[in-house]
Amino acid sequence: MAMAMSDSGASRLRRQLESGSFEARLYVKQLSQQSDGDRDLQEHRQRIQALAEETAQNLKRNVYQNYRQFIETAREISYLESEMYQLSHLLTEQKSSLESIPLTLLPAAAAAGAAAAAGGEEGGGGAGCRDHRRGQAGLFTTPGGASRDGAGPGEEGKQRTLTTLLEKVEGCRHLLETPGQYLVYNGDLVEYEADHMAQLQRVHGFLMNDCLLVATWLPQRRGMYRYNALYPLDGLAVVNVKDNPPMKDMFKLLMFPESRIFQAENAKIKREWLEVLEETKRALSEKRRREQEEAAAPRGPPQVTAKANPFEDEEDDEPAVPEVEEEKVDLSMEWIQELPEDLDVCIAQRDFEGAVDLLDKLNNYLEDKPSPPPVKELRAKVDERVRQLTKVLMFELSPGRSLRGGPKATRRAVSQLIRLGQCTKACELFLRNRAAAVHTAIRQLRIEGATLLYIHKLCHVFFTSLLETAREFETDFAGTDSGCYSAFVVWARSAMGMFVDAFSKQVFDSKESLSTAAECVKVAKEHCQQLGDIGLDLTFIVHALLVKDIQGALHSYKEIIIEATKHRNSEEMWRRMNLMTPEALGKLKEEMKNCGVSNFEQYTGDNCWVNLSYTVVAFTKQTMGFLEEALKLYFPELHMVLLESLMEIILVAVQHVDYSLRCEQDPEKKAFIRQNASFLYETVLPVVEKRFEEGVGKPAKQLQDLRNASRLIRVNPESTTSVV
Repeated sequence: MAMAMSDSGASRLRRQLESGSFEARLYVKQLSQQSDGDRDLQEHRQRIQALAEETAQNLKRNVYQNYRQFIETAREISYLESEMYQLSHLLTEQKSSLESIPLTLLPAAAAAGAAAAAGGEEGGGGAGCRDHRRGQAGLFTTPGGASRDGAGPGEEGKQRTLTTLLEKVEGCRHLLETPGQYLVYNGDLVEYEADHMAQLQRVHGFLMNDCLLVATWLPQRRGMYRYNALYPLDGLAVVNVKDNPPMKDMFKLLMFPESRIFQAENAKIKREWLEVLEETKRALSEKRRREQEEAAAPRGPPQVTAKANPFEDEEDDEPAVPEVEEEKVDLSMEWIQELPEDLDVCIAQRDFEGAVDLLDKLNNYLEDKPSPPPVKELRAKVDERVRQLTKVLMFELSPGRSLRGGPKATRRAVSQLIRLGQCTKACELFLRNRAAAVHTAIRQLRIEGATLLYIHKLCHVFFTSLLETAREFETDFAGTDSGCYSAFVVWARSAMGMFVDAFSKQVFDSKESLSTAAECVKVAKEHCQQLGDIGLDLTFIVHALLVKDIQGALHSYKEIIIEATKHRNSEEMWRRMNLMTPEALGKLKEEMKNCGVSNFEQYTGDNCWVNLSYTVVAFTKQTMGFLEEALKLYFPELHMVLLESLMEIILVAVQHVDYSLRCEQDPEKKAFIRQNASFLYETVLPVVEKRFEEGVGKPAKQLQDLRNASRLIRVNPESTTSVV
């Protein structure tokens, strides 16, 4: 009962929407007033959506049915027109026969000479009429002198004529490779646009015994043409276009999924085109029908021929090799006969799976069977549809198509290309499509004010796309040639270059601080490590692409530290630091602890005093900060760059202490300088060595040598020099 009520409600809703007085705005207004809440609106929306889907299905079904009926109607019209033309010819012949009958009934004795003269005139007229028809039939023959149905030397003449004419057409050499093909008719035509009947171009038509070639004029080369299109006759329908002045002497060619309209020079040439097209199509159909019957008909046992010479010795005779009969292939089944048209329908309706299923079915049927001429012809038709299907599938994967939907949106076209044996092409187009998608996603990212925020978004977009692409690639190309996986690795390398370009432009070209650059590189490394879940490690590629930028950043920040240290050294007074407040002293202790200096308490005094110079304390904090940020950027290729930068920074402080010890004469200041030097050599440098070894994984002999060479030795207090 509930189902009956729902059906009645759906039918009532359909009638309401189909009524001529329906207004959407008024309907929505009434619906919102009558509904009790959101649930009613949701249910009503679902009903309308279900009705829309049902309507869409009905429309699709009707379109398909109308299309099939249109094809059948076009065929019937073509058959009817051919029969009308045949009937017209029969009536013309009957008329000429009836006109000649009275001449035979005249008395032989009455004016025999006049009768003879009249008979000569009538005979001459009849001969002239026959000669005129033969002249028309000559359009169906070749200059070789043989008619269309001729054999022997005439066939060679037809082939020579075809070769001579097609040498004037650029781009159609492959037509000459078809055996048994010859020219039936040719002539100039004018093509018109089908919708608005606007003149498009001048063309020349070449009708062969199995196809129609259309070539366009080359104005700059008189008498030469360029290949435009080739249509098999079995897929071609010819329709007469009624005269509608000034549009007259036209006929239409229907070949799924397009149609073309041509205009002949006059009514006579138009009639000849229509007649010869129908007759050639009928002859081709009859020829193929006979070939299929011969292929399906069983042959009798091979006859044994007697020996030509009965006196030859039997022992000298070699055993006769029995002639192997060529196995016939049954192509009379309905699904095989309709296969080319069914493929056209599937391609037009974008039913790619159905088209490939039909091809697989045909290949399975013909897998172990020979290839007589009927099978080869069927293969030629099917191969043409395969090329069309491949072209459509390649267009589906082209970067010009919509890139929304992610990698899964390409699965349908990729899978069908792989089934068609185009695995390499599918791989190339898939990766090209994904490269365009990644490039578009990166370009659409808004450049935020905060660099780290932009890098987070950039890494999320890029590595998510890369991960999805890798998983989809593994799904689509599982079990295919391993060369596709090599192509994917090359593509990932190229995509990573695109990512690094955007990354470097935002991080390094904008001269961000070393700490910001280190955080950004750290984020990129973390995202890159996620690819290890699918067995894809691109960390080394990131390192190789970023090494120059990171070297430049380290060098730039090293120069900043050296310049700042030299500036402080120039203003050095060698005085103790007074931090004024316990809070400031506590903050400094925390900072030194974070730097790794655990014994900083022994260098502090009473009342917020620190028994170290401001220059040495600032140098310690800046050097340890540089080391921490550089270790975030570290990878093996940067080992020597980082080590040399640290050596240069430390040498600036060491040389300043050495110079101050040699030049200072005040004993109290000299003792204070020694205390700062002791802190530098015995506390700071060991901390730098330890942290470098922890971050790199191996000790730095150069830092150890520097510390050992810079160790203080006791000198004469009265001396103005010191050994460092």
